[in-house]
Amino acid sequence: MKLIGLTGGAGSGKSTVSEMFRELGAAVVDADAATHALYEPGSLGFDLIEGEFGPEYVRDGRIDRARLGELVFNDSDARQRLNAIVHPLVREWMAARTAEALVHGATVVVQDVPLLFESGLDHLYSDVVLVYVPEHVQLQRLVEGRGLSGERARAMIAAQMPIDEKRQRAKHVVDNSGSRDETREQVERIWPQISR
Repeated sequence: MKLIGLTGGAGSGKSTVSEMFRELGAAVVDADAATHALYEPGSLGFDLIEGEFGPEYVRDGRIDRARLGELVFNDSDARQRLNAIVHPLVREWMAARTAEALVHGATVVVQDVPLLFESGLDHLYSDVVLVYVPEHVQLQRLVEGRGLSGERARAMIAAQMPIDEKRQRAKHVVDNSGSRDETREQVERIWPQISR
């Protein structure tokens, strides 16, 4: 089995590219899906987050992700405390999904990990693919596409390794600043290299 890391910056379009890899035959394991699972009421992650940050970060029986996000994107200590809870649980969830994919016959597993380089995980993968867009495009997509304030979008981008530094570290780069067809063309060109 080949284990491929897929990463990018906030708003770069990792989901679009991971779906293209899925269409080409890869099993995709998504760290964002893992994070959503561990925020669910009744999960260990929910209990640990509520215990660490307090009941004021729970609204209507769920973690208030908007409020928690506002805190952690502006307070590096709070971000480190959250990451100390979330990252081990996400890795455990992803390892279990990867094992399931292997049991079901997957030959290529793409793990979509937004903070792959920041977490020092690049050594785990036979190849790392970066979904790249220039920083001003990230900002535009976060504000126009996700409805974030400019301040919140800038804080999200600033909390990650600069996209150009990630570009230098990745083995393969998919520039997702053009059309969907242009992105697909790049993905299809990379696929034979990472899947053999």
